[in-house]
Amino acid sequence: MRIPNYNGQLRNHRVEAPECIAECGGIRIFGRLLKSIMFSTDVAIIANTNADAVIAVYPFTPQPRIVSAVMSVADMPVFFGVGGGFTSGIRSVNQALAAENMGALGVVLNAPVPPEVLREIKAAVDIPVVATIVSAQQDTEARIEAGVDILNVAASTDTPRVVAELRARHPDFPIMATGGPTDETIRATIAAGANAITFTPPDTGVLLAQIMRGHRERYKNGD
Repeated sequence: MRIPNYNGQLRNHRVEAPECIAECGGIRIFGRLLKSIMFSTDVAIIANTNADAVIAVYPFTPQPRIVSAVMSVADMPVFFGVGGGFTSGIRSVNQALAAENMGALGVVLNAPVPPEVLREIKAAVDIPVVATIVSAQQDTEARIEAGVDILNVAASTDTPRVVAELRARHPDFPIMATGGPTDETIRATIAAGANAITFTPPDTGVLLAQIMRGHRERYKNGD
């Protein structure tokens, strides 16, 4: 059956998740099936995407005001970074609690986070705790034992291989992973065993440049 589609005139410039992401099985959280997860903290992009969820991780110490800003525009669930590298320990625990209280669907910890911090966070919140994995050599067993709910593989071009190794070690454990820049790399990551795919949208500068090129073309003859 054909699926009816409505775009409108003013909101048809969305950032669309790659259609091939729909081929993965997804991860169901609190009854909601998530397949496409957009990596962004840009509130304008987050307010204009069809992604199933957002992963908001950034290279600064976690701040509740950033959680508040993202949640104020997000129409979809959001996973928030709460440290694990430079920020850890009780500060990460407190950030995780704050994110949950502001509506986060889950919290994400960076690769260096020790299992004992994961255990403290899992004891404090009732939302999924996500551990970032950058290498198959990381001790995923210790992280799972500490209570982690999802592994988030971010191994650049090596991601499909890392996902395949983790899937062999953990046949039924939820894995989200970066899909890369093309349909081919996304499908390779899905085939390796990823349940859900994260993707990075073009930034607002790139998107605006595309629109401006069209405007310049329209008015180049002085119309």
